[in-house]
Amino acid sequence: MALNSSWSTTARNAAHASGLTPEYAGAKFRGYSGTRPSNADAALSGNTLLFEATCGTPAFGSPSAGLATANAITQDASADATGTCTFVRVFKADGTTVLEDLEVGTTGCNVNRSSTSIVSGQPVSISSWSHTVPQSGT
Repeated sequence: MALNSSWSTTARNAAHASGLTPEYAGAKFRGYSGTRPSNADAALSGNTLLFEATCGTPAFGSPSAGLATANAITQDASADATGTCTFVRVFKADGTTVLEDLEVGTTGCNVNRSSTSIVSGQPVSISSWSHTVPQSGT
């Protein structure tokens, strides 16, 4: 027997409203250089923290069709280090509980920026971010 569930739009939106949205309130977007860990539970290893931006409270607006778009994300006014940002690790507002890792690039990634280059002391912003609960999967 195959594992292939399918969610209704109502359930997908509820997953955001009751589960994801509260977890992400005030979340920390920390950009790192180096190799992305194999999963969000894996420890960082040799990665350099480049910047930290902060999600709003609430983090997302009302979801539609399983898609929630983030409210304004507060920029890091002064990047911590210079380097190429390869991934973002998202932490709860407590700064220690990991929520997820996101791929960073200039197109087709979870976080798209005009450049992945970060310069120490320069401001770093995330102009937009969205999160989707898929309609089907395992």
